[in-house]
Amino acid sequence: MTFKQLEALYWIAKLGGFAQAANQLHTSQSAVSKRVHELELLFETELFDRSQRTARLTEKGEEMFVLASRLLEQRDAAVEQFSKPGVVERRLRIGVTELTAMTWLPRLVGVIQRHYPKVILEPDVDDSLQLRDKLLADELDLVIVPDTFADSRMQSKAIGEVKSAWMCKPGVVRATGAMRLHELARHRMLVQGKNSGTGRAYDAWMKDQGVQPADTIVVSNLVALTGLTVSGLGVSYLPRQCLDPLVSAGMLAVIDVVPALPVVRYVAMHKGEHRSALISSIVMLAQECCDFTRMFQAQADEEPAK
Repeated sequence: MTFKQLEALYWIAKLGGFAQAANQLHTSQSAVSKRVHELELLFETELFDRSQRTARLTEKGEEMFVLASRLLEQRDAAVEQFSKPGVVERRLRIGVTELTAMTWLPRLVGVIQRHYPKVILEPDVDDSLQLRDKLLADELDLVIVPDTFADSRMQSKAIGEVKSAWMCKPGVVRATGAMRLHELARHRMLVQGKNSGTGRAYDAWMKDQGVQPADTIVVSNLVALTGLTVSGLGVSYLPRQCLDPLVSAGMLAVIDVVPALPVVRYVAMHKGEHRSALISSIVMLAQECCDFTRMFQAQADEEPAK
């Protein structure tokens, strides 16, 4: 029994077909079929039900899939532990929210590529809830999201935090001093909704304050949310420091509200059973790179000064 044979069975089952597995393994469909056939001859049992159109595992095939998953994970862990960083060669699927993608993700990508030049990165930008679900479905190896999804199946490590402020187009809210939150809630509020970690955090916080906005519009996209706020459609909570250029340009105004918005903590999350040296290293690199204060940070920011 070889790892190539186990990889063939694993990816056929994960991706739902021989052709998809061949594409994943960068080989031909006939080569993948041959590896599965070798396994079936070795154990004298069929691993796939060939009476079905889709690649469906038999009962013994399901047992072999569990075994293959465990052995391949152990192999990857051994390679990571005993190889030099530059030798580690594997895919790494990282899920991030829109704010991370718009701020420090390029820096993280650059640092990872320098430490692990043979690791193939596959970033996935989505809302927090979708990223959580993809992680649980083994479609992602690591996600960086607001800390609003406590789950015993996942381990988390603090990465950084985001300070937000209430903002609007200048003139939309007229106040000579600090406003109470319940007064602000009389205006139309643009919120991120429950698929967003930040939206979930601030929705729960406002309920704790006894505030229920009368007029809300849910905007799941941060760029759209910022644009609609700039246009004067309503007031919204937005990341304060990275949008400072828009405030300085007079496109947005910061509203002084009491009580102030709490900070939102970001964490790196991975499934509890995936104890990977590579993922642990990536989490530490993320902690070093995390900076929500500036938009569109270039990889060059991490280069040593000359």
